[in-house]
Amino acid sequence: MKLVTYCYQEAERIGIVCGDSIVPLASLGVFKDTMLDFIRTTGPDKLRCLSTMAEMASEEDRIPLSEVTLEAPIPVPAQDILCLGINYMDHAAESARYKHEEFDGKREMAVYFGKRVDRAIGHRAEIPLHADITSKLDYEVELAVVIGKDAYHVRPEDAAQYIFGYTILNDVSARDVQHSHNQWYFGKSLAGFCPMGPWIVTADEIVYPPVLPIRSYVNGELRQNSHTGLLIFDIAYIISELSSGMVLKAGTVISTGTPSGVGMGMNPPQFLKTGDTVVCEIEGIGRLSNTVGE
Repeated sequence: MKLVTYCYQEAERIGIVCGDSIVPLASLGVFKDTMLDFIRTTGPDKLRCLSTMAEMASEEDRIPLSEVTLEAPIPVPAQDILCLGINYMDHAAESARYKHEEFDGKREMAVYFGKRVDRAIGHRAEIPLHADITSKLDYEVELAVVIGKDAYHVRPEDAAQYIFGYTILNDVSARDVQHSHNQWYFGKSLAGFCPMGPWIVTADEIVYPPVLPIRSYVNGELRQNSHTGLLIFDIAYIISELSSGMVLKAGTVISTGTPSGVGMGMNPPQFLKTGDTVVCEIEGIGRLSNTVGE
């Protein structure tokens, strides 16, 4: 099932995508203001029931996708998004090359960082250039995991039980800011730096652990091309390690890292400019497209 946050007739709502239309959750008797509220109160049995109801919805209860604006599925996350750095070996290598560092081919510990998000942007929304702050705007396609219930002291073998679903996240980065500060928080957290979507695909739709082709394109040119089975630290490890010392609240978004092919890894580096369109694609989830503004 694909769950969306969308804007229709100047109101923000949540619904289920069925083909080329949306069935509003309100039409199915679910009156939740936000996707976060829905995630926190909806278990797997209820999701299955709603999926069946949505498929049976009448035409009068459907809204054409062409008539709505898709927002990020969780426009205002409850906390910072938790991100994995250099979690594909090929990206670790290209990152070291960019920084003129030696890379030994090993990654013994996961690298975690927070991405502050005032408001995530949705499919076809504009990424701000922030030219007054950065001249090295970059893209990163990532598989994002949405936690479905509070997770604390979760064993790796139980991690799947805590996953609500998956979405696509573009971890937009200001490389010069990121590296000049010797940490990544500011350079990853500028306004508009979190395109997410186009929807959440519920966990029951994707075989666990997800091994999905993951790609990005800039102006139609294939830049990143990998699959999520190549994560150095997999989803079970991530959820277990993080929950060993902190509570992952229902609705938490964990972005699992990006493969090689980002702008800084090219020779010479190719950073984004006004008018560039970035498409992030994960098979089984969809395509997230955003154009860089001024």
